[in-house]
Amino acid sequence: MLPRILIKTVVSKLKTSSKGVVIYGARQVGKTTLANEVIRELGLKTLTVNGDQSRFQDVFSSRDLGRIKALTAGYELLFIDEAQRIPEIGLNLKIILDNLAPLKVLVTGSSSLNLASKISEPLTGRTWSYHLFPMTFLELAKIHNRAELDAQLEERLIFGSYPEIFSLPGETQRREYLQNLSDAYLYKDLIEFGGLRNSAQIRDLLKLLAFQVGSQASLSELAGALRAGKETVARYIDLLEKSYVIFRLKGLSRNLRKEVVKMDKIYFYDLGVRNVLIDNHKPLRDRNDAGQLWENFLMVERMKKLAYTQDFAAAYFWRTYTGAELDYVEDKDGKLSGFEFKFGDRKPRAPIGWSTAYPGSKFSAINRENYLDFIL
Repeated sequence: MLPRILIKTVVSKLKTSSKGVVIYGARQVGKTTLANEVIRELGLKTLTVNGDQSRFQDVFSSRDLGRIKALTAGYELLFIDEAQRIPEIGLNLKIILDNLAPLKVLVTGSSSLNLASKISEPLTGRTWSYHLFPMTFLELAKIHNRAELDAQLEERLIFGSYPEIFSLPGETQRREYLQNLSDAYLYKDLIEFGGLRNSAQIRDLLKLLAFQVGSQASLSELAGALRAGKETVARYIDLLEKSYVIFRLKGLSRNLRKEVVKMDKIYFYDLGVRNVLIDNHKPLRDRNDAGQLWENFLMVERMKKLAYTQDFAAAYFWRTYTGAELDYVEDKDGKLSGFEFKFGDRKPRAPIGWSTAYPGSKFSAINRENYLDFIL
């Protein structure tokens, strides 16, 4: 059983709050496993509902309090898995939370829960929402020491951190798993709930983005390569972000004349998915994209850390028209910290433009010697 940080958080919220708990996340990241562990720790009489089953879909999309009350009678906890499958689940959860106290409610679903039913609108103020990511070093540190974490770094850069990857014994099995994950799950919600029909074009877009990790993504260039409109590409990227395949990093802008902010950088939530898209699982010594993998890894691990520890900070990159740049910037309570990522042991100095534009800001170089401090 791999340790998941959110278990303790969700158990605490369900014990102490009357609000429901919603766990979002991509398919296969372990939402159902986490929920079952939460249920085990709570020890409450639980009604488990699978959103794929038609008899549950009928009741929990009915807006009929009487039918819902009859089905949940005698239970202390309602667990709805794959909730995105249930039409109008947001409105029906509102009815449950408003009328069936002290029944506790735990819901899991992929991002299509947002796409299909706009859950956030009817449930404003009624739920705690959390994002479950693939495994993070912050979680792995609960069972491995720093030397052991560092020893598996290359494996994480190549094969990513989906939970099942850790139980597969060899490279062939891991590649096969990632290929199946990509083919079966990556586009499923987009096609089913996002109204998209051209999965081949989305895959081509993702492949282009995979080669551009760490670079600013131009909608015009992407549209030209795909022979699609800019609006279409922008919509695809938005849906891919909502489906937890990719995420965007915006440019820091406090001096609009000098700083480049029109284009975002795009990263992948999981490097195993990124690498299977470009069909490259070679070891680092045989790759020319180690720097890109390193930057993506540090970005997503830092993001996971901030989310799980609720250490709120706004995230950016920084670049000027004169060429000065930083890979990553955090704005926390108005104080700026800049970071430059180097795969190796180099320790570059802060760009002169950074120190001049933002006196009093911090700067750190993150490399192989100190990266665990940055992500742990």
